[in-house]
Amino acid sequence: MYITITPQKLGDTYSQSSADFVGYLEKENQGLEQEELEYFFNQYGDKISAEDVIKDIDGNGAKLKQTEPKFYSITVSPSQYELNRLQNHSEELKKYTRELMKDYVASFNREINGRPIRIDNIKYYAKIEHQRTFKGTDIQIKENQPYATKILQLKNEIRGIQNGTVGGNIKSKEREINKLEREAPFQQEGKRIVQGMPKAGNQSHIHIIVSRKDASNTFSLSPGSKHKASEVEMHGKQVKRGFDRDKFFESAEKTFDKTFSYHRNFAETYQARKDFIKNPKIYFSALMKLPANEKALAFKIMGKAGILMIPSIPITKAQLAMRIFKQLRRGAEVAIKSSSIGI
Repeated sequence: MYITITPQKLGDTYSQSSADFVGYLEKENQGLEQEELEYFFNQYGDKISAEDVIKDIDGNGAKLKQTEPKFYSITVSPSQYELNRLQNHSEELKKYTRELMKDYVASFNREINGRPIRIDNIKYYAKIEHQRTFKGTDIQIKENQPYATKILQLKNEIRGIQNGTVGGNIKSKEREINKLEREAPFQQEGKRIVQGMPKAGNQSHIHIIVSRKDASNTFSLSPGSKHKASEVEMHGKQVKRGFDRDKFFESAEKTFDKTFSYHRNFAETYQARKDFIKNPKIYFSALMKLPANEKALAFKIMGKAGILMIPSIPITKAQLAMRIFKQLRRGAEVAIKSSSIGI
């Protein structure tokens, strides 16, 4: 489970309308028949139109400045293992979203009219998407880039030879291109991964638009708060403030596991990912204490997903983590091979 919470920012200011973002989320509906469309939904309704989403979100930003986000985007990306637990991705992810947003409001250290924030106090809309494409920021594209650059250079040289502007052997350069295509480190279905290529496998994920202001358009609720839980004096009164992201992310996992009877491996937990980033030694120490089958699955998960977290880790820690990872993986090879799970 990978969850991000981001304000919709445009340069130095924030988007004044949700229209562009909502339009982006409508891209998968292009060319589909009526019965195939994925609609927006919220806690109580389905088949909500894009127009109604824009109108409701844009009309719920009273007294917010241009330097303040009007809404936040929450993206929830279940892993392949989690998705494989589901039977009907659209309906089951809708069900999960509605439970997840209860975890969201429970993570605020705020009160409205003397009561903790409830699901009725927020205004949100969500949409299920089933496709993903590789972006320039993905590690696969970055790692393949040197090969892409050389291939482009060779293709330009071939065009020069064909135009008669330079000399050279076209067949030789084509063989070099084919060699580079095969040697690129990241491949999918036998082809070099390039920007814009659809990602294979289950790619269902959730996009959520949540208003910065509460449903009454009175109180500001920011999941981007730097405070987890504190109190501040406002207008002569002590007011609670803060949003606990750790609590939200951990609750999101527990809710998924409870909803779908999912057994979460150590390597899939939010706490483990935090340890991987902040203290790799603790992470790998805990990893090596797992039973053989759990350890084997953890290594398999890391091989498919864990390495992709490296760009967000300071380089020295990333290098340390991978050095330890390779050493421990060699040491655990016998235990892994003896299990029922391959790498």
